[in-house]
Amino acid sequence: MIEEIGRIKISDYDYELPDYRIAKHPLEKRDESKLLIYKDCKISESVFKNISELLPNNSLLIANNTKVVKARLKFRKQTGALVEVFLLEPVEPSDYETSFGSIGTSTWKCLVGNLKRWKNEPLELEVPKLNVKLIACKQKILTEGLEVKFSWNGDITFAQLIEGIGEIPIPPYLNRASDATDVTRYQTVYAKPEGSVAAPTAGLHFTKDVFTSLAHKGIVPDYVTLHVGAGTFKPVKAENIDNHEMHTEHFFVSKELVKKIATGNNFIAIVGTTTLRTVESLYWLGVRAKKGTLEPPFFVSQWEPYQESVSVSLSDAYVALYEYMNSNRIDILSASTQIMIAPGYKIRVADALITNFHQPRSTLLLLVSALVGDMWRDIYKYALENNFRFLSYGDSNILFNPNKLE
Repeated sequence: MIEEIGRIKISDYDYELPDYRIAKHPLEKRDESKLLIYKDCKISESVFKNISELLPNNSLLIANNTKVVKARLKFRKQTGALVEVFLLEPVEPSDYETSFGSIGTSTWKCLVGNLKRWKNEPLELEVPKLNVKLIACKQKILTEGLEVKFSWNGDITFAQLIEGIGEIPIPPYLNRASDATDVTRYQTVYAKPEGSVAAPTAGLHFTKDVFTSLAHKGIVPDYVTLHVGAGTFKPVKAENIDNHEMHTEHFFVSKELVKKIATGNNFIAIVGTTTLRTVESLYWLGVRAKKGTLEPPFFVSQWEPYQESVSVSLSDAYVALYEYMNSNRIDILSASTQIMIAPGYKIRVADALITNFHQPRSTLLLLVSALVGDMWRDIYKYALENNFRFLSYGDSNILFNPNKLE
């Protein structure tokens, strides 16, 4: 099966996206975005504030509550050269919470802009409003990026430091500098644990009013946390996808949410591709738990789902994972995933996916095709012909799974 999936050509998942169709700024009101509906092989449209009308009573709504950090740090050398250091993930301490709570030092994997101007000397940044001097030192060159050690004086945490001096890392395709609006709007209203360098954009449409209307139908959201990395913007340069290496992202899921999914009693609506990657990765960890082969570190590789024919049901896999967490006293599962969801993959958890419109030739478009098949072309054609706004600040769509597997 790996060979069959690997032969998929990314050029078959291309479409013409004019620049003027890319939303460069958010709408004034989040929930006034347009909503495309794909259900029973039919396409219609509404407005996002009406999303509750489309979901059955007592549905389980699962979203990603990660919070975008001000990951873009700009250092000015004495020569005047600007060096931009972009935070990717913590190295020492290696977990996000401890790293953001660090005082004095923290080491991160980073991307560096204008790297040729940074030799081996430390970079310094004075922050008068915080009465702090931040120093960045190269540690070592990595396969992708650099390991950078940050040190600073004072008793403020790394989180407080970057909040005071960093910039929100809006997507590169917006072709503009971030502004004050992005600080709040490139963030979901339910964002909590810090760690993402890109927003889980499907969640940007939700408001308190939307959650109130959902609550009237007995729909209370639950959350996973997947820290979105810069790899989400990584283009697929290889013609065949077997030559594309998926990025790895870290996620955290509660035992209680695993239990809710294991019961199999609810319609499950998934908010965003990052959430879908998380809950599908949990299924594969559950398959291992069912076989008795699950052990830490918990990681789902890019091609694991395609290596063998699996007959374990969704509920059986999740029950096995719940029992594993219970017996090992794991309340919050910390894991990572490199899973590639592409045509040929059978999506097991989502009855419906709420998402945005994605870039041409992207792994996210492959994921959409795995859900709706070749209908993605009609969906995107409809959106282009009916003035939908595209990408991160664009409009939304809800795709009902035509092939939900138990």
